[in-house]
Amino acid sequence: MPALSTTVSLLIAVALPQLAGILGAWATASSVESWYPTLTKPWFTPPNWLFAPAWITLYLLMGIASWMIWRQGFDQRAVRWALGVYGLQLLLNAGWSPAFFGAQSLGLGLAVIIPLWLAIVATIVLFWRIVPLAGALLIPYLGWVTYATALNLRLWQLN
Repeated sequence: MPALSTTVSLLIAVALPQLAGILGAWATASSVESWYPTLTKPWFTPPNWLFAPAWITLYLLMGIASWMIWRQGFDQRAVRWALGVYGLQLLLNAGWSPAFFGAQSLGLGLAVIIPLWLAIVATIVLFWRIVPLAGALLIPYLGWVTYATALNLRLWQLN
């Protein structure tokens, strides 16, 4: 089977996390207008308009980082392991919105976002060992999820 072209593999790698974002947006849609506005929010809650551009950018960076690792050769054990952990964090990422918004459960959101945070750290470490820039591209994602974890925790405490 011939190898995928650089462009096709990049498009696939970028599309996968964007798909996770679409699933999250679908789970979020109804609760963002009904349930979420009724919550008592901490002072550091960002404006709603910030979420979409932030996540689109972070998913783009995730896709590029995963592509950089994929290009190193799936025949390498370190690459397979790194992409497997990346896949796990992507599943956890896709699961947070249905847990938090879909189930309207701040506690369930915490139960998903904490392992997500750990999986992101593991992904950064594994990516960094293979292509340091790929690991570095995930640092803004870790920062945003750290912030989201603090927000989720404070929302849970306040409500």
